[in-house]
Formats: sequence, structure tokens, C-alpha cells
Amino acid sequence: MFTIPYKYPISVTYLQHRNIEYLVMEIPVIDFSELNGDKRADTMALLHKACEQWGFFMVENHEIDTQLMEKVKQLINTYYEENLKESFYQSEIAKRLEKQENASDIDWESAFFVWHRPTSSINEIPNISQELWHTMDEYVEQLVKVGEKLSEMMSENLGLEKDYMKKAFSGSEGDGPAVGTKVAKYPQCPRPELVRGLREHTDAGGIILLLQDNRVPGLEFFKDGKWVKIPPSKNNAIFVNTGDQVEVLSNGIYKSVVHRVMPDKNGSRISIATFYNPIREAIISPAPKLLYPSNFLYGDYLKLYGSTKFGEKGPRFETMKNTINGNILA
Repeated sequence: MFTIPYKYPISVTYLQHRNIEYLVMEIPVIDFSELNGDKRADTMALLHKACEQWGFFMVENHEIDTQLMEKVKQLINTYYEENLKESFYQSEIAKRLEKQENASDIDWESAFFVWHRPTSSINEIPNISQELWHTMDEYVEQLVKVGEKLSEMMSENLGLEKDYMKKAFSGSEGDGPAVGTKVAKYPQCPRPELVRGLREHTDAGGIILLLQDNRVPGLEFFKDGKWVKIPPSKNNAIFVNTGDQVEVLSNGIYKSVVHRVMPDKNGSRISIATFYNPIREAIISPAPKLLYPSNFLYGDYLKLYGSTKFGEKGPRFETMKNTINGNILA
């Protein structure tokens, strides 16, 4: 595990808006171009701190084709305009907002979900064009490499084998993690004070890789008792957050963080969130290396301690993990 101290620039400002306190700061940025040189240790340490203390960060220089990313956003915006926009503003959600009814139990979003792995469901999306279909497939193919690299980096930072997370997410069959994308538009909202774009939640899965709007804000994460506004992504940086299964696998060292989307009165926001998740059949548990020993007799520990008192405690703990009532398990 990397413990090299790394101080990334943080500028902190508190804002008051609608009686809600916000925390404004520069979030961690992981630069993939620095992973193969003398800055690798610092970059790995920054990622560890980001996963441990933030639960979210930006990735730059990820080597995904930026023209492809722009094309994905353009085609999805076109799909929304042609297939979803009119029906959304005629929906029950929009009618409730027009009547100023309580809208705390709904989300002001127009969204659909596509599975890519282990099998694709993209052909089930109504009226999807061949161009959007193939562009999404090409984009996700490149994005999965980013997810795999992050899973390796996280595993390494936790002191695990590099492929530990990938194998845990792949299940016993070893067919690889599940990958799916939630495509969402958060339409321009006439009464944003009455509704959420997406209500407060943590993500159920593993590593979430978000290609988001470069103009319209709305995404917010809860950190240190305050809401952090995530700005629109510039230069096609990928915004990443960790889900519940990363928290479980890391035995709570890495956190999944509560977040939400606020609607905007002046514009519609696009969100393309791809999930690098365990398959449904995967058995998820904390990595054994990260667990303290449990269910041992204190007397047995004292016997071991007597002969190892002046040594490192780590090997002592590892021995106790494999001990029951004084007997070393095979």
C-alpha cells in the first residue's frame, strides 16, 4: 500500500444557496500520463487518498479517442431530441411539477440503460440508429480499459494482487466484470427548487466512469458534511466515483459516497455513466488480506506474542487468521 504523502492543491470556499451549505474545492485529478515515469508513486498515492478520503476524482490523459467521446455525446443528444424530449415534457413527472405538487419522490431525468457485457442489450433500445449503436460500442470498448486499469491500481494500492478486483467482479466463471451504461438527460427544468434531477444515493456497483456535460452543471457529492458541486467536465476528462462493492471489497478503506443531480433552469445536462461492476453471480466479501484476525482465543495470541513481541505485528496477525484454538489451519 502506498503511504507517500501527497498534497494536491485544495482551495476551499463555502457557499450558501437556498439555505444549503456548499463546499467548493479542487477535486483530485489522476493523470494517466504520469503512471509510467518518475511520478508514478505520487500518482498512485494520490489515487489512494482520493479513494480513501473522497470516493471520487477526475481522470485525465486516459487515451480514449476524444473525437469519439464528442461523437457519443452529440449522437445521444440527437437521440434525446428526436425520441425522448417531447414525451418527457408530456409525462406525469412534468405535469406534477406544473401543478407544483410534491415531487420529492421522483427524479427529473429522462434515461435508459444499456448492458454491454457479458451480453449486449443495445439493440433493444427503441429507434436507436446504427451509428449510435456502433459508436457506443466503440466508446465502451476503450472505456473498459480505463476501468480495468483503475481496478488494478486500486488493488495494488490496497496491497492486493493487481487483478484481484477484476477477478472478484468476474465471479467463479471468470467471464469478466459486468459493464453497463446509464444514459441520462436532465432536461431544462422550470421549477428546479421543487425537484431533484436524481435523488441522493450511493451507487450499488464497482467503478463508475462518467462522461458528462461540458456546459451544464448539476452533479453534487456529499463530503465532510457539505455538498461539493462537481463542475462540467473540460477536455473530456472522465469523472470517476467508487460504488458500494469497492467499499465492501476494501473492508471500508475505500468509500462509496452519497451524490445527487440538481436540475437546471437554463439548460439540459447530459450524463453517460458506465458501470464496471461485479456480475450478478459474483460473491463479494472483504479481501481476506485486509481483514483483522477474528474468533481467536486471547490466550493463543499471548503465546504467539511472547515469542514475537519485538517483531512486526503484521505477521502475527496473519498467523492468528489461520489459527483456531491454538491449531494452525492448513
